[in-house]
Amino acid sequence: MAYRYALPQRLLHWTVAGLALISLTTGLLLGWLGFEGARDALGLAATNTLYTAHKSVGVLILLAMLLRVLARLGYGKPAYQHPLDPARRVASSAVHGLLYLLLIVQPVLGWLATAAGDFPVDFFGLRLPGLIGVDKALSETLYGWHGLVAWTILGLVILHVAAALHHWRVLQDGVMQRMSLR
Repeated sequence: MAYRYALPQRLLHWTVAGLALISLTTGLLLGWLGFEGARDALGLAATNTLYTAHKSVGVLILLAMLLRVLARLGYGKPAYQHPLDPARRVASSAVHGLLYLLLIVQPVLGWLATAAGDFPVDFFGLRLPGLIGVDKALSETLYGWHGLVAWTILGLVILHVAAALHHWRVLQDGVMQRMSLR
């Protein structure tokens, strides 16, 4: 019986993890500084590059997460080498489910907020359609949700990493090998 995820699932997991780290870092920096603060601290060209990179990485996350959903449907989920107790199983399912959901919702919120704010939605230099019309009030609301979801994702990632480390170093139950690239 296989106890590991299929290689495409593992590659997508680590790709999304790296992209999420980049996106959360740039997004939190830009959110903290704001456009004017970033422009004053970094210059206009660097600020525009950061915004474009953040949007591009967000679209990549959306695409990778849609592929992850398809991979999950196609390959399924491997059994645990040592079954989790009910509380850990529920916690694991909840955190994974929320991460999947929010990592799809988050880039969509950013895309919609950007379009509603009448800003370009760029993907590595390619201008994407805005999906909705300009509505400054809606844009502000969507950016608020985008920020709240970012903090929620960060909290879930911290829980996920802490649980993975606990399984690896304390329980030593083989859970880490399920997603390992080795």
